[in-house]
Amino acid sequence: MRRTPYQDDRGENEDERAVLTLPVSEERDHVRRPSYAPVTLVEYGDYECPYCGEAYPIVKAVQEQMGEQLRFVFRNFPLTNSHPHAQHAAESAEAAAVQTRF
Repeated sequence: MRRTPYQDDRGENEDERAVLTLPVSEERDHVRRPSYAPVTLVEYGDYECPYCGEAYPIVKAVQEQMGEQLRFVFRNFPLTNSHPHAQHAAESAEAAAVQTRF
């Protein structure tokens, strides 16, 4: 991720804005909510990671609270050195997504 100067909705300059190295893509990423939402949250998750599991209810609460103001993006990030089944779980999730079951 890199940071760049930008203008806010009112045309006022802000100090900087975070920009993903790999932009969000509907074809590649798992995206919930509209692309026009003013806030985008990208989660890099590992299905076997206990910390990702602990974050899940928090992320859901944020999604519920922000509604259409938040675009949520999930990217698989299996930590195969620590979690031996993470890659298989990520591949299974991708297969489910192809069948619109994600």
